[in-house]
Amino acid sequence: MRYVSGQDRDQTALFPLSLEELVPADHPCRVIEAFVGMLDLAELGFIHARLGKTGRPPHDPADLLKLYLYGYLNQVRSSRRLERECQRNVELMWLLGRLAPDHKTIANFRRHNGVALQRAGAGLVRFCQHTGLVKGQWVAIDGSKFQAVASGKAVVRAADVEPRLARLEERIAHYLAQLDAADSQDSDSPIDRSKVQDALEQLRQRREALIETGRELADEKHTHVVTSEPDARVMRGVGPGYNLQTVVDGHSAMIVAHALINEATDNRQLQPMAELAAQALQVQTLDVLADAGYSNGAQAAALEAQALLAHVPANRATNNQADGTLLPHTAFTYEPQADVMSCPQGKTLTRKQLMRRDHAVVYQAREQDCQHCPLKPGCTKKKRRLVRRHLHEEALQRMHQRATPEAMRRRRCTVEHPFAGLKYRIFGHPRLLMRGLAGAAAEMAIATTVWNLKRAMAMLGAQEMRRTLLA
Repeated sequence: MRYVSGQDRDQTALFPLSLEELVPADHPCRVIEAFVGMLDLAELGFIHARLGKTGRPPHDPADLLKLYLYGYLNQVRSSRRLERECQRNVELMWLLGRLAPDHKTIANFRRHNGVALQRAGAGLVRFCQHTGLVKGQWVAIDGSKFQAVASGKAVVRAADVEPRLARLEERIAHYLAQLDAADSQDSDSPIDRSKVQDALEQLRQRREALIETGRELADEKHTHVVTSEPDARVMRGVGPGYNLQTVVDGHSAMIVAHALINEATDNRQLQPMAELAAQALQVQTLDVLADAGYSNGAQAAALEAQALLAHVPANRATNNQADGTLLPHTAFTYEPQADVMSCPQGKTLTRKQLMRRDHAVVYQAREQDCQHCPLKPGCTKKKRRLVRRHLHEEALQRMHQRATPEAMRRRRCTVEHPFAGLKYRIFGHPRLLMRGLAGAAAEMAIATTVWNLKRAMAMLGAQEMRRTLLA
């Protein structure tokens, strides 16, 4: 009995196989080829999309875009790994026509085309909307944290930035003194002092930027700064990272809009993300679902004025003087003509304080009214009752009423799915490779486009998707 044997390496063929024969008809490479082919890269703003009259011809940005889409589709994001794949991967040989760009060219394309990459992803969303894959009737918003390329060791307290950099300058001065001593003893020293001075100037510029960042963060009451990546913020459970905000279509689970921010909380993102989704879908009305972390009365009111209806549970503070069993604020009635609140016993609470940061007004009862009130033991443990009312209370209530249990169930089933796909099917590990907010946003633009391509192929099939793109 013999083993299955392969072909002899030295055997020649009269009709050798072509690359076209090695790539199946339903392969994702063909979808990537068709998608990039339908884009006007010059209009989207890709560099080198229009050739100059002189100089060495550059790589076609279409080829580099195909390379990155293929790489992220197969969890290959490093420019050096992509360079190696171009030299050995038959699928990439077919996709790029046997081109093998060096890793520097590959990396520079991603670094310099962040905005254009986002526009390309938006073009795919519009295409899917025209074909009926994206309905745009309702969307779900959520955020998830992604680890930055910076190490956790780079995190220091904002107040410690200047002292630490001062110690670094002392070490640099000591090093320069050693160089001067070496120069005086050996005139044939190979050290290029001009390069040393250039490096020192870069360090000084970096120092000033870090000091300024530390001061800004201290003013904003941030306690920590990431010295190697000032754009990143310390996120709970992640360390230095960014917060990815996504808007997901309820029908297709495609990401119709996204934004990468360095705020750890979501309570200021409801209006920006809803408006971004309406712009991407080019619709006048839209139902927007989100969790209680997006509760924001002022933004809910602003969205209602634009016919964008938020379905978000109101995130209210409870009466925390006891175990949450005291009389809630909803038991009090607001009288807009007199701008006062009335308690269940008919007593009046007058305006005490405007809390601009929280967009709320505090009303207080008279101390003598509370002392003789039979409801006081179940209302407050203090001498008088205080009630806080949001400036946009009516909009907050309408937003809360729209957030039915069924709506929240649909939100969970819709918006959580893409995060798992992005982190563990596209990134492989939810850690970014590029520094700075702009670099991280460029990576996320590629990843979200790849996610949408995967969803479209799952819904239509690769061959039908390719035919639709070429039509």
